[in-house]
Parts: sequence; C-alpha cells; structure tokens
Amino acid sequence: MADGVNRSGLTESRATLTGPGAHWTQAGRSLAGACAAHMLHDGYTDQLYVLLPVWQSQFGLSYTGLALLRLLYSGTMGLLQIPGERRLERLDGRIALTLVTLVAAAGYLAVALSPGLVVLCAGLVLGGIGSSVQHPRGSFLVTQAYGRAARGPLGIYNFAGDLGKACLPALVAASIPALGWRPAVGGTAALGLVAAGAIMLIIPPGAGRGRTLPAAGPAAGQAKAGGGFGLLLAIGALDTAPRMGYLLFLPFLVRARGGSEAATGLALALLFIGGAFGKAACGWLGARLGVVLSVVATEAATALLIATSLLLPLDALLAVLPLLGIALNGTSSVLYGTVPDLAPKGEISRAFASFYTGVILMGGIAPIFYGALADHTSRTVALAAASLTAAAIVPLVVMLKPALARTAGGT
Repeated sequence: MADGVNRSGLTESRATLTGPGAHWTQAGRSLAGACAAHMLHDGYTDQLYVLLPVWQSQFGLSYTGLALLRLLYSGTMGLLQIPGERRLERLDGRIALTLVTLVAAAGYLAVALSPGLVVLCAGLVLGGIGSSVQHPRGSFLVTQAYGRAARGPLGIYNFAGDLGKACLPALVAASIPALGWRPAVGGTAALGLVAAGAIMLIIPPGAGRGRTLPAAGPAAGQAKAGGGFGLLLAIGALDTAPRMGYLLFLPFLVRARGGSEAATGLALALLFIGGAFGKAACGWLGARLGVVLSVVATEAATALLIATSLLLPLDALLAVLPLLGIALNGTSSVLYGTVPDLAPKGEISRAFASFYTGVILMGGIAPIFYGALADHTSRTVALAAASLTAAAIVPLVVMLKPALARTAGGT
C-alpha cells in the first residue's frame, strides 16, 4: 500500500474507500479503531473502582486487599505489555486489537459468572491479559498513521480512553442497584463483543503492523537509548501514582460525606470527563507550549487540587472534580505524545510497550502503597502523600528539558 505525506505532515494512504465510508482516510480509520479499543479497555480497567466497595462489603477486604485485587488486573496487564506486544507485532492492528478485546471481554464474563472470590480473581487475570496489548498497539497504530503530526491524534486517542473511563463506571454504578453487580458486569462483557466487531470493521487491513515507522514518521530515535527516554518513563510512572491513589479513595471519600452509590458513580464520571478533556486539550497544549511548561502546570494543579478536595463538602467536591480530572490526567497525554520523540531508533512500538509497562505497573503498585499507608494512618494522610508525589514530578520534568531540546519535538 503506497503511503504519502500531505502538506500538514500527516502520513496517510492514497487508497480510497467506496460506499458510505468513502470520506474516511486510512489514517482516520486507524485513529477511530484505536479510539474504540482504548475507550472499551480503559472503561474495563476503571469500572473496578465502582466494584471495589461492593466487593469489600461482600468479601470483607481491607484497603490493602482491595488494592491487591485490582493488582491482579493491572499487574497482569502491565507485565505482559512488552512480551504481548512482541508476540502480536506482526499482526494487522485490527486483528491484534480485535483478539485482545475478545479476551478482555471473556475475563469480565468470568467475573460476572464467578461463584466466589477465586474465580473472580481468575477472571481479573484473564481480563488483564486481554488488555495488555491494547495500549502499545493502539498508540503505534496512531503514530504510524499520522507521522510527525501524531501528538494531537495521540491526545484524541487518550481522550477516547477517558471517555470510556467516564461512561463505563457510571453505567455499572447505575446498573448495580437495579440489577446487582454480576449482571452489570455481564453487560460490559457483552459490550466488549460489540466493540471487537466494530474494531475489525473500522481499522484498515495492514495498518499498525510491525514496530517501526516509515521514513515520513516522527524524528524518533534522536535520543540515546536509556537517556531521555528513561527519564520520561520514570516521570510517566510517577505521574500515574497520585492518579491511581486518588481513584482508590474517591469512592470512600464520597461515602464519608454522605454520598450514595449513585453519587459515587457521578463523582467518578465527573473526574473522568474532566480527565478526558484534559487529555485531549493537553495533547495539543504540549505541541504548542512545550512538554516542560505543560507538565509543570498540570502537576502543580494536581497537587493543589488533591489537597483542596480533602477539605470540601460533597457538593463542592463534585464541583471541583472535573478540574482535578483535567490536571490529574492531562499530563499523561503530553508524556505519551513525547514517546516517539525520545524512543531509541527503530523501536517506537516497543518504546510504547515499555512506557505503558512502567505506567501500568506503577498503577498497580501505587494503590497498594497508599492503601497500606491509609490502613496504618488514615485516608487523609494517604491522599496528602499522593499530592506530594505530584509536586515531586516538577523538578524531574525540568531535568528532561535538555533531552527534549536535542529532538525534533523540542520543548
């Protein structure tokens, strides 16, 4: 398939489609399919936050136990990023993303049908296996499609993930009082089957295969392996810690202020909606203001808003959550868009896999740390620690500036 570069720098196929979808470019189809996968898989990951209080009541788990339960999903997902990406890199993007979506849906079907905690845990592991490849394959699919102009589309890709985080947990929270948690989870498993079919139809054949980009792609590989990319990976992992810690405690924060199950779902939805807009806006912001300035602003706002949320009553807390979501999640979009700039030469796909491995593993480990801290001190102390973690990222991103200056992405 012949590829060309348009005047705006986008890499897209000259091939056209016939029928109702003829106005879609190949790049647009790749982005839409990747967004569909990201929306579902991120929704799968974060619907656990609605289910954790239910499982705490049913199985008598501590905060640390809840964090370990979540780690079965996120830890499996993180550990299999690199080996899973290597195993599936030769497949078309549509086949790889369809396959892993079906596996993730099967995992949640097992959770819904589980007679007890053991099968539930096995279902979470299976779901984590299914979600392990989506991030590196989807990110590479978008980067391959858009070349040098990929930072903005990667922001849209991350925006789609947060839409899933906003919609699926809210849907589960609204369904549990009427149906119970098992039918609610079973419904999300059925949704996965629909998403798999859509992904297979939307993504063009041959898109997203391999691990390198055409010559028109971003000026990747200008940073030395283990240099700027290693620091970027550390920043990305640390950026995940306060986000995961806050999500662990938010349902309990709402309940402590007299909120119901519906209020918990609303709180998560407000946070994720803000996060979705933050990821979309910050992806473009990073391209215009630079990585360092964008990250400093979002991390400082994150630290301040987490601390502020500890002092607010329920109505005020709900009002501030969209703003916190923008700051809490916006940073990640800037960092994801920087991976192609700092990745070792010829290793774009594997760089994404490594980056997501660090991010997801920290996402599993951080709640255990904050949960243990809450168990031994208080929830307030744990959330204050999350705020301080966000503040600690500011000097680290300033240290990244020389590496960014050596790449075409710059700062």
